[in-house]
Amino acid sequence: MSTKNPNRIDNTFANLKSNNRSGFVAYIMGGDPDFDKSLALMKAMPDAGVDIIELGMPFTDPAADGPVIELAGLRSLKAKTNVGTILKMATEFRKTNNTTPIIVMGYANPIHHMGYATFAAAAKNAGIDGAIIVDLPPEEDAELRAAFETHDLALIRLATPTTDDARLPIVTKDTKGFVYYVSVAGVTGKALGQSADVASAVARIRKSSGLPVVVGFGVKTPEQATSVAKDADAVVVGSAIVDTFFKHGHNEAIKLIKSLADAAHKT
Repeated sequence: MSTKNPNRIDNTFANLKSNNRSGFVAYIMGGDPDFDKSLALMKAMPDAGVDIIELGMPFTDPAADGPVIELAGLRSLKAKTNVGTILKMATEFRKTNNTTPIIVMGYANPIHHMGYATFAAAAKNAGIDGAIIVDLPPEEDAELRAAFETHDLALIRLATPTTDDARLPIVTKDTKGFVYYVSVAGVTGKALGQSADVASAVARIRKSSGLPVVVGFGVKTPEQATSVAKDADAVVVGSAIVDTFFKHGHNEAIKLIKSLADAAHKT
């Protein structure tokens, strides 16, 4: 695949802005419960209203993941999913969709083991647009960031309720695509922060970065998605989708995704 693809992330947010609405970002764990079922869900997501796909990469020590995502990662690892599997999923998805951004989310160890430059080249070739590496702070991501710059990939950083005014410019410097605001201090799936706190945090991060701000960790219902979307450039839902997919299957997961996407797009 050509490295001259249009910037899908920027295009997506530009289109959302022109339509005066917030976006919807959906997370799934790649390879959960297996490659085929996971890929089928991924392929169905854009038609259900997903603007950006966040594709989880399983890891044996997922420190930032709550129990739902952690169990999904274990199921994925049991199915022999690795970085190569995730790249293959993106490659297969791009055969029928060249517009929806794909952001991989995971931990540094498997990428470091593969080699940052090797991973960046392979990710670009697979049609991936960026990555969120939750355990790689700005002080330690220079090598990966350089590799991503070479291939025009977005290294997306996380801001949290504890990111103060001294820390925020460090987090937002060199961030591309968007900033991911973790609305709660803790692991995925915890309760959503107060709406007033989310609104002020989004405004502060947007001012510091000049980038769109997406809000995740704790959004589970359409009502919560609508509330967050009033202030955020996009809303992220992960645990609720992963849990529904595991317990009730593809159709129910798509039904939930559509209801969440519709709610996020209301604004």
